[in-house]
Amino acid sequence: MKTLITFIIVFSVIVIIHEFGHYFFAKRAGILVREFAIGMGPKIWGHQGKDGTTFTLRALPIGGYVRMAGNGEDEVELTPGMPIGLVLDEKGEVTQINTSSKVQLVNAFPFELAEFDLEDKLFVSGYQNGDESQLVTYDVLHDATIIESDGVEVRIAPRDVQFQSAKLWQRMLTNFAGPMNNFLLAIVLFIVITFIQGGVAITNTNKIGAISENSPAQTAKLKEGDAIQSIDGQKISSWDDLTAAITGSKKSVLNFTVKRENETFTTQVKPEKEEVDGQKVVRIGVQVPMDTSFLGKFTGGIKQAANSSVQLLRALGNLIAKPDINKLGGPVAMFQMSSEAAKQGPLTVMVLMAVISMNLGVMNLLPIPALDGGKIVLNVIEGLRGKPLSQEKEGILTLIGFGFLLLLMVLVTWNDIQRWFF
Repeated sequence: MKTLITFIIVFSVIVIIHEFGHYFFAKRAGILVREFAIGMGPKIWGHQGKDGTTFTLRALPIGGYVRMAGNGEDEVELTPGMPIGLVLDEKGEVTQINTSSKVQLVNAFPFELAEFDLEDKLFVSGYQNGDESQLVTYDVLHDATIIESDGVEVRIAPRDVQFQSAKLWQRMLTNFAGPMNNFLLAIVLFIVITFIQGGVAITNTNKIGAISENSPAQTAKLKEGDAIQSIDGQKISSWDDLTAAITGSKKSVLNFTVKRENETFTTQVKPEKEEVDGQKVVRIGVQVPMDTSFLGKFTGGIKQAANSSVQLLRALGNLIAKPDINKLGGPVAMFQMSSEAAKQGPLTVMVLMAVISMNLGVMNLLPIPALDGGKIVLNVIEGLRGKPLSQEKEGILTLIGFGFLLLLMVLVTWNDIQRWFF
């Protein structure tokens, strides 16, 4: 249960932060966000905000999504002959359209839909109260709402608030905002992690940090801040040099040349051998020096985020150069990582969340139709052509991209199941 909760929290926070990026910049661009959902599946609660967005809480507490008007992912099913309910204001204009059998409005009257336009002309025509002898037409308010079949009430989407009506740069920024939020989340988490850890390791120095009690280093009278100039004649200029010299030596006693303030002296250190996770390690009981200043912690967190992104890009390049499904991980692998992180504590969970958020940001920017990166490519093509691709062509490309991603997800998930359970 603890593993499942950890998995849900990690995945949901990352996805919701991603979707909030789309929501925030869409609103700034004048694009109607019809729904911001937390979770998936049937609606259990909903509230429409003043900005026209309906915020919903759904039954499956994992992930979430936003529905932006007119971006091809937001369709309200209305068909001629469909029985609906209409609510009018005092001027006789439609304020609510009810298509759901789950919701009954006391002030609505039955209406059989014959024709409608909720994008440009904003009207509905049909037959009122079962009287098919007279076709009646009503104007629909710009900010009217429609209750969908599952009971969710959202705004209608006139042309001027649809995704394509925003300026090109605004649409590009809205598409990029999701991955951008994932990068920002990763950076914030790495900074918080660095502060929790008390500082950032300084590895480009030959000075040593804290000394463990009753350790070989303490026996050799080493002190925090000592600069190790050489070990058995091997020059030491960084922490990597220090660890390599200690772990690579087969001697039972090591000769250290140490500089303490203005004094240089030699001392002998006898390393201890321990077994950790089935592997023998050599230790002398010194820790890497830490930069505990506020600026050091802050910049250290940013550097960790940058290093994580560089490693990810290298891995991605390696995957492209040498495709191998074993290099990929899906929900099952993420669940397994969440399980291990939950055992090691909240700090490890935060590290996992930061790394996955960075991964999601980068992967979403790949130029694959159906991903944010693919949408940005379409925006660039529109800028070069001076006009967008037709909806048919864009729909075909999106369908191909979605099919590719779905196939890849199935293959990766099956591979994860075999790898982790068999």
